[in-house]
Amino acid sequence: MYDVAVIGGGILGCATALHLVRGGMKVVIVERDSLCRQASGVNAGTHSMQMKRAALIPYALKGWEMWKDAPQWLGMEVGFRTTGGLTLAFTEEEAEALQTRMGRRIAAGAPIEMVNAKRARTIEPGLSGTAVSASYCPIDGFANAALTGLAMRSALVKDGAEVRERTAVDGIERNGGGFVVKAGGASISASRVVIAAGVWAGPMLRWLGVPIDIVCGARHVAVTERTRPIMRTILGEATGKLSIIQPGNGTVLIGGGWPAVGSPEHGSMTVIPGNLVGNFQLACATVPALMHTRVVRAWPGLDANVSDHLPLVGALPGVDGAFIIGCVRGGYTTGPYMGKLLGQLVLGHEPEMALFDPGRFEEGTNLVH
Repeated sequence: MYDVAVIGGGILGCATALHLVRGGMKVVIVERDSLCRQASGVNAGTHSMQMKRAALIPYALKGWEMWKDAPQWLGMEVGFRTTGGLTLAFTEEEAEALQTRMGRRIAAGAPIEMVNAKRARTIEPGLSGTAVSASYCPIDGFANAALTGLAMRSALVKDGAEVRERTAVDGIERNGGGFVVKAGGASISASRVVIAAGVWAGPMLRWLGVPIDIVCGARHVAVTERTRPIMRTILGEATGKLSIIQPGNGTVLIGGGWPAVGSPEHGSMTVIPGNLVGNFQLACATVPALMHTRVVRAWPGLDANVSDHLPLVGALPGVDGAFIIGCVRGGYTTGPYMGKLLGQLVLGHEPEMALFDPGRFEEGTNLVH
């Protein structure tokens, strides 16, 4: 009998499980693949305050601090690097919208400043001359997402959590005051359950009779061959259709808001060639040196969302002992801290910052967080 069964081994699930086991609970974490191999491991590893909703900035700043200190709490380096980041506006209309949007993030505590085109080119000499203005955040950076699962697994095992990888969950049933999780042909009994299954969480909520709709979104991510250093910073674009990073190995990661097709419940995730071309064209128009590189791989990056586009972090309404953590846009940065907060709640403590209560979706409530 476990104190907690955590379902889902992405960053959110791993961080929650790690906090719980360090709080003295007997924890099992169940993951359908390997830890942090899905959305948590195939993203660009971006830590950008400019790409976060204003409501999430305080959480993102805490998460950024945790990633910076990863060797202390996680036990190994994960390639954390601060490069600074620019978000570019290419028209006067975009510039006005960018000013408004970043103003809300600045008010929430993000260290962002608005800069003109000349200043942007000084910060990032690889830019074309097409931007009219930009916002700049000196603490933006990235980590190596591919190292995340290795680091999390090592920490979890060292601290005594049981890790069950490549084990799909087929059902969750209430059993007296606890739960039985059906997984990999076995039954796992636990006093509490935490659903951290990302885009796969929808069916699990239905198993527990909780009517919260989770929508899967998919956006393209592509990687180029290795090339000479062509950029210093993380680059984004005011309408959200572009992000570009060149990590230390020389490849360039290109992503953004160009949609792919993702239906994980039915096992289908597909790139859309026309959207990929649009993404690449915008990237090359922003950093002309990209025209001389070749793309070697592209894939859909998955997002889970609810209707108000805010996270689900807290106790499930009407199901004692059941919790959820998910739908955290930009969850790579905030993940460790969100897991810490939910861990505090499950351990019976008052979370140090407000959670994003799933109960706001109950009929007749107007909660935000």
